[in-house]
Amino acid sequence: MTTLTLHPGRLTLVELQAVHAGGVRLVIDDAAAAAVDASAAVIARAAAGSAAIYGVNTGFGQLASTRIGAADLEALQCNLIRSHAVGVGAALAPAVVRLMLALKIASLARGHSGVRLVVLRTLCAAHDAGLVPYVPGQGSVGASGDLAPLAHLTLALMGEGEFLVDGVRVPAAGVLAGTGIPPLVLAAKEGLALINGTQASTALALHALLAFEPVLEAALVIGALTLDAARGSDAPFDARIHALRGQPGQIDVAAYYRALLAGSAIRASHREGDDRVQDPYCLRCQPQVVGACLDQLRHAALVLLREANAVTDNPLVFPEDGAVLPGGNFHAEPVALAADAMAVAIAEVGAIAERRIAMLIDANVSRLPPFLTTDAGLNSGFMIAHVTAASLASENKSLAHPASVDSLPTSANQEDHVSMATFAARRLQAMIANTAHILGIELLAAAEGIEFLRPLRSSPALEQAHALVRERCPRIARDRYFAPELEVATALVTGGALSRVFRTLPGLPALWVPA
Repeated sequence: MTTLTLHPGRLTLVELQAVHAGGVRLVIDDAAAAAVDASAAVIARAAAGSAAIYGVNTGFGQLASTRIGAADLEALQCNLIRSHAVGVGAALAPAVVRLMLALKIASLARGHSGVRLVVLRTLCAAHDAGLVPYVPGQGSVGASGDLAPLAHLTLALMGEGEFLVDGVRVPAAGVLAGTGIPPLVLAAKEGLALINGTQASTALALHALLAFEPVLEAALVIGALTLDAARGSDAPFDARIHALRGQPGQIDVAAYYRALLAGSAIRASHREGDDRVQDPYCLRCQPQVVGACLDQLRHAALVLLREANAVTDNPLVFPEDGAVLPGGNFHAEPVALAADAMAVAIAEVGAIAERRIAMLIDANVSRLPPFLTTDAGLNSGFMIAHVTAASLASENKSLAHPASVDSLPTSANQEDHVSMATFAARRLQAMIANTAHILGIELLAAAEGIEFLRPLRSSPALEQAHALVRERCPRIARDRYFAPELEVATALVTGGALSRVFRTLPGLPALWVPA
């Protein structure tokens, strides 16, 4: 197990990717201890004083005007966690929960939340022991923070909730005892600091960003393979065209396609004597469409990285002058808008892939046999595989509806505008799965299209991709049970095999996480 030192405020996407993948031990930068101690001292003095401080000696939300006596301050924090752990639905994936733990540690370690070091050390110990708190995925509106998901996470650390052990919910007390981790005992404000914040929605959005990276890289490889199968032109990828527009994602995607197609004998075979003047948009405009999606995803990555390094609980502590200031950093609007932009980009990558499948099976456009079968009529070929792709593309259109515009007031109208960031990020997994399936279908269709052009060879990179398909799925000479091969092709999309083909190309800019 490698050690990852968390430098508060300076987390990188590469570090977050390592936490997401698992197998790392978290250590807090020693320099953070002084700031954490200083902010905890401010809260300790406030708890002993007479002034009303929200969440320290008052109730919460609409009950903020209710004063709590000194003898009940610890009970106040425990009751907060118990009452807020009301999530429902399927448990969040272990990778998401690992990110939640790391993000919460990093936020608290900046020294503006008023918690003691023992809180951070307990979070680290749970992470390093491989413990996965049971966190239901539904129940947060993304303001005032991800209350229900983070309450479930905290309740497990208190020994009152549950952990997932081999996918089974197990009472937390026994799990903590088995690992030698003492249950967390909360002091003033600590419960509030643990459940206020955007760590669940941010973790879900990062989970989607990292999961979509190999899918997008596969989409680039498959789009290039389809272009060669359709004997399309690489002229629209000329760098001069894209420089005139100046959109960075478009410029980079055009460069990706030039590299993927370099050395294709198929392309060379029809530079002369081809009576087609221009290709359909699904081929010709791939840099414009996928490049625009890449720009949106890159922006989302920047937003999510800022949020991963942010302090997002309430109130915030400023030890330099002892101020404890109420604010609204828990409002996850930046995450919601980023996740909505990601949703549109994910849907569009799938939408243009569906159009490329439709083009391949249309003999009038692709000039390949109808439905990519030599005996059309007796065989249906890719006819219904395309229907599946169309259904998935349509489903993604509905899922891409922005969640951030749908606010519902809560807490007796005290929390009267919310972000819906948690759902905005959570629904991305279904969209990624749909797009990956569409791309798996396109991969098989493009590979079949290449077979009709033999003995001509595509580029070295694309022949490598074609070989990956043929190692697992033989040519479809006649109709057969096809569904298992769709799953195999989709695994090539999601599992990184095609991504590795893309990453072997020299001198190209990375997507958003350096390889």
